[in-house]
Amino acid sequence: MMSEQEALKGSSARNRGGVQRVEGKLRASVERGDYYEAHQMYRTLFFRYMSQAKYAEARELMYNGALLFFSYNQQNSAADLSMLVLESLEKSGAEVDDDTLEHLAKLFSLMDPNSPERAAFVSRALKWSTGGSGKLGHPKLHQLLAVTLWKEQNYSESRYHFLHSTDGEGCAQMLVEYSAARGFRSEVDMFVAQAVLQFLCLKNKTSASVVFSTYTQKHPSIEKGPPFVQPLLNFLWFLLLAVDGGKLTVFTVLCEQYQPSLKRDPMYNEYLDRIGQVFFGVPPKQSSSYGGLLGNLLNSLMGSGEEEEGEEAQEDSSPIELD
Repeated sequence: MMSEQEALKGSSARNRGGVQRVEGKLRASVERGDYYEAHQMYRTLFFRYMSQAKYAEARELMYNGALLFFSYNQQNSAADLSMLVLESLEKSGAEVDDDTLEHLAKLFSLMDPNSPERAAFVSRALKWSTGGSGKLGHPKLHQLLAVTLWKEQNYSESRYHFLHSTDGEGCAQMLVEYSAARGFRSEVDMFVAQAVLQFLCLKNKTSASVVFSTYTQKHPSIEKGPPFVQPLLNFLWFLLLAVDGGKLTVFTVLCEQYQPSLKRDPMYNEYLDRIGQVFFGVPPKQSSSYGGLLGNLLNSLMGSGEEEEGEEAQEDSSPIELD
């Protein structure tokens, strides 16, 4: 008698063989240029597999189909099948793993950067990666998205995703390139300052420290330190030490002493208010001194509310507007 395990293996092999045969027919259809017909066949098969709870087969078929359509520059069909990959993940309750995140990032990288489908895809992928909660998305997925956007020289959006990853080193290397490509020499310190302060607001002390040390070591316009020529860099260096020490008096004196540097960007003191609450036990102010737009920017960075990922922090995603 065949064991249950052997029967399952046999069934899985037959299913895989079936998928491969179907994929061969679909590929031939695409290669002939019958894009519309092939797209409809993919959709029909997707819903058939889903109705039979063959989630893995449905997902694999849609992923390979999307890659095939991308290779023939059929963006709309490819984007549609990419969304069906997400639908299969959502409905099957699939576990988040590195392979799946890399597949999603691959599909993202092949989409037209200016298409509305890409924005919808990334928002939905991030939501799935944290179990559909209002959280900001899986750090690994953010890191993969950040690298793709960096390659596209979309530095501001890359920066947003790096902030929600744990890749301080990658973030620093991107910021060095961003600063060299789009910034003034007088602003080299500001590119890293915002990243350090925002990482600290997000309670990610390790990445804040790594982004600072990597950026200051690798930026061609920054002389070796500490101490640094730029007062703002010295402030950040002392701040990271103060965060490790946890002494409120040190933090307070630092913020007072470096006010001239901190006034270069009105958001710095907003971030420092939050850092004071997170690391030094400072009670929150009754009302923000800036409120309004700036308060909203800080809230969006922190992920308060249930807005769609990647959209609510757009305004807050570039160190300085230089266009």
